[in-house]
Amino acid sequence: MPGRYGSQYGPDITFLGVPRCTWSDPSTYEDADVVIIGAPFDGGTSHRPGTRFGPQYIRQSCYLPHDGSRPSLALRVDGLRGDLTVHDAGDVEMYSGDAERSVRSLQEVVYAVARTGTIPLVLGGDHTIAWPDAAGVAEHLGAGRVSMVHFDAHADTGDVNLGSLVGHGQPMRRLIESGAVRGDRFLQLGLRGYWPGPETLEWMAAQGMRSYEMSEIVARGLDECLTEAFATATDECDGVFLSVDIDVCDPGHAPGTGTPEPGGLTGRELLDAVRRVTYELPVAGVDVVEVSPPYDNADITSALANRVVLEALSGIARRRRDLRDGTEWDPRRPLLDGR
Repeated sequence: MPGRYGSQYGPDITFLGVPRCTWSDPSTYEDADVVIIGAPFDGGTSHRPGTRFGPQYIRQSCYLPHDGSRPSLALRVDGLRGDLTVHDAGDVEMYSGDAERSVRSLQEVVYAVARTGTIPLVLGGDHTIAWPDAAGVAEHLGAGRVSMVHFDAHADTGDVNLGSLVGHGQPMRRLIESGAVRGDRFLQLGLRGYWPGPETLEWMAAQGMRSYEMSEIVARGLDECLTEAFATATDECDGVFLSVDIDVCDPGHAPGTGTPEPGGLTGRELLDAVRRVTYELPVAGVDVVEVSPPYDNADITSALANRVVLEALSGIARRRRDLRDGTEWDPRRPLLDGR
């Protein structure tokens, strides 16, 4: 199927050198636990563009050899090789001038991967892609059977923007309205700033959404908020979709993004949170979005996003190992015995 996979905006690279696969041919990733998918789309951006280059930079922003291996000091697993098998399907063709076609194409790819029992991990792209990403997973597991854990400065629950229902400020509303994800199983962490307005907030409340604004996270502590959110995320759901908008971090930690909002998480807090999510919850899909390399400084944001992906893969690998071995570990504490 020419033009439906491969590299669009850079060299034909894979994430840190993992094997290449073809999304439409499951035999090319039949041994994979996770398949990485690039979604180079910024046609839903309302402010600063450039996230179409995100997948390319996230894949390669690392000073270590790109040899398809990354043993984690903290988790004592290799989230790319050995403890987990990861393949890269390249980039989905996503034309920024046709948002509706682009989201349909991406959902087709995500569903094709998810239906094989493999976890799709999508590199964005702007946050528009969360709609087809989570919908593709829900198409496999069942509508309303997937909960959402969403790190972001913004709720992304707008309705119509610039005459369009498709955009990076609206994917969470589209997911809930479609029935793919239940509003009362939608957990948002890191919200702050001056949007959305009262009408949108009232709609969110009516859906039963739970939003942990930064003021609450600061007052209660991130760990306590996560623990509370996890109880909701696993109630009457068969899988969890993790969506990480890099602007959940303070712009000092992630300057290369489309809509920076001061006062967010630190990079360290985000990585610790992603570790907990992927170790403690049955994650069925992941996306990392809103990395805009043209606005980055010294690849700070791309490097952080690369580490978000690695932390997610390491958490999934450690969870699978411990479930297999019948052991349990608190991801908030160091592995002092080295195991």
